[in-house]
Amino acid sequence: MQGEVRHRRARLRARPPRVLFIGGSLNQTSQMHAVARELPEYEARFTPFYGGVGVETLRRLGLIDWTIGGNKLRDHGLRLDMHGREGGYDLVVTCTDLVVPENVRRARIVLIQEGIFDPPGPLTPLCRRLKWLPRWLGGTALTGQSNLFDRFCVASEGYKELFVFEGVDPRKLTVTGIPNFDDCARHLKNDFPHRGYVLVCTSDARETFKRDDRPALVRSAVEVAGGRPVIFKLHPNEDHARATAEIRLFAPGALVYTSGSAEEMIANADVVFTQWSSTAFVALALGKTVHSNFPIEELRRLLPQQNGGRSARRIARVCREVLDSSLPRPSEPSMTALPLAAGAVFA
Repeated sequence: MQGEVRHRRARLRARPPRVLFIGGSLNQTSQMHAVARELPEYEARFTPFYGGVGVETLRRLGLIDWTIGGNKLRDHGLRLDMHGREGGYDLVVTCTDLVVPENVRRARIVLIQEGIFDPPGPLTPLCRRLKWLPRWLGGTALTGQSNLFDRFCVASEGYKELFVFEGVDPRKLTVTGIPNFDDCARHLKNDFPHRGYVLVCTSDARETFKRDDRPALVRSAVEVAGGRPVIFKLHPNEDHARATAEIRLFAPGALVYTSGSAEEMIANADVVFTQWSSTAFVALALGKTVHSNFPIEELRRLLPQQNGGRSARRIARVCREVLDSSLPRPSEPSMTALPLAAGAVFA
């Protein structure tokens, strides 16, 4: 083992370390880019999210376009190595371990928490018990369960406690904060023209085969508004035409935005409805009244660190530590079946 470590360190000294950043959604890709900017001495490449043969077949058939593996999320103008085909990477940085491509498993892996994820679905307990089932079938509630990473950079001490409860090795968890959610105060300075309204950030629940009572959501927002303006910011993945028609039916005077900064809209709002969205964290950090499908007190406990935008730098430090580490690589998923905490929020 010591000889292998010395050989790896000598190799890294002879050339810049090569790092592959695996993107996905705009949020995930922007997080990868933020960390890469803090590692200027490394030779960085980016790839859209990819997986094995099964995932690629579904993507080519257009059956997962509503996920991070879809075709519509595959061009962000960065220096690409599609699917890591160049190989020879010393480190891989990614925002999910639900799918860990075979061709990167020999490299060191740093996992970064993206934000708030979905609660357990009906297949989640089954995927916990049956290790041969693909983790992505169980949903993002299984994030961190692969054990195929060296370090997992998480948003807060609250999330670290949650992941430890879920069976993740605490030695692999580092609280760094997460880019995009570590400096919410910056959104207070904005050019969004409206103020003093009730904002509804919708979800793509129906597109991801979950229940979403949209009429009830709209009516609730109108009731809470009590005569104040109501603004809807539609989720990028949802059917905008359908969603707009529903809103017009139940809240004909509401404004509907299909694009723009949700964070800036939150900054100018009095009350925010977020359903399943990570934007709940932005609203809580800015002191807004929040309505969420998750328990509010649990969200407060899990709130990402507000460190003035230093998370990417801290994650970059973790990447350097991992490259210099002499710890052996993990090889087998843990997938430890544990009882679920009542009211727990998963990420």
